[in-house]
Amino acid sequence: MSGYTLMHEHTTINLSGVKKDMDCRLDCYEETAKEYRRLHELGVDTIVDVTCDGMGRDPEYVSRMEKETGIHIVQSTGFYKEPFLPQRVYESTADELAAWMIGEITEGIPGGPKAGMIGEIGTSKNVMTDAERKVFDAAIMAAEETNAPIYTHTTLGTCGLEQALYLRRSSLDLGRVVIGHMDLSGDLDYIRRVLATGVCIGFDTVGKKAYLPDETRVEFLQELEAEGMLGQVVLSLDLTRKSHLTYKGGIGYAYLIETFLPMLREAGISEKSIRKMLVDNPKRILCGA
Repeated sequence: MSGYTLMHEHTTINLSGVKKDMDCRLDCYEETAKEYRRLHELGVDTIVDVTCDGMGRDPEYVSRMEKETGIHIVQSTGFYKEPFLPQRVYESTADELAAWMIGEITEGIPGGPKAGMIGEIGTSKNVMTDAERKVFDAAIMAAEETNAPIYTHTTLGTCGLEQALYLRRSSLDLGRVVIGHMDLSGDLDYIRRVLATGVCIGFDTVGKKAYLPDETRVEFLQELEAEGMLGQVVLSLDLTRKSHLTYKGGIGYAYLIETFLPMLREAGISEKSIRKMLVDNPKRILCGA
C-alpha cells in the first residue's frame, strides 16, 4: 500500500430494483476495467469496495477485476440500509448477523476472498431505524471479535454524529472507523463535531457537484488542514451508476486524481496532507497502527 487508496468505491453494484432505474446497475465490466487500469497508471494501488450484501455484491466479478487490472481490491461484509436490507437482517438476531460477518472476515466471502472491511453499513435520512441499529450492533460485535475496520454510510451526511456516538460506546478503535459521506452534510461545524469523537470521516463523494460543489469540499479541507484534522480524513468518489463512468459522459474514477487533486494543490493544500488522506490514513485504517 505505497500508492493511493480510494476508500469508498463500488466495482459493481445493483440498486436498480429498489430505485427502478437501470442506470443504478453498474455492471459494465470492460469499461470499468479500462478506468481501473488508468487509475493504476495514476498511482492508485488499492480500492476499498464497500458493496455489501443486498447491494448486488458479486465477489467473483470483483476478484476477476483485481486480477486483470493490477489494483488490489478490498472486499466488504455487512449490510447497507433500508430499504436495501436483505430479508436475513429482519429474520436474524444481531448475534447471528455478527457471526455471519465474522465468518466472511475469517473464512472468506462465498466466491471471493476474506472480507477486509465491514461496510458500508448505513442509516436513513435523519434517522437510524431499528433494523439499521441491529446491523450496527452486529458490526460492532464482528469488529470487536476480528479487529476489522468499519465504514459507514450517512444519507446526505445526516446522523453522522449519532453514528459516531453509537460506535463510541463500544471498545472499538475509533481511528479505524470511517463515517462516510460527511462532505455531503455541507456543514463544517457539524463535521468538526463528528471528528471530535475520534472517528475518521469520508470526503468520499468527490465530483458529485449536484450535491455539493467541489470548491466547497476544497474550502472545508483547507480549514481542516489548518486545524490539523486531516489525519482523520479519507477521499473517494463513490461512483454507483453507469452514467458516472466516462464512456457515458460521467466524471469517471480518475477524476479524483486528475481533477480534484490539482484543485487541492492550487488551493495550497500540501503534498503531505494529500498523502495523509490517500496513503497514510487508509493504510492505518485497513492495517492498524
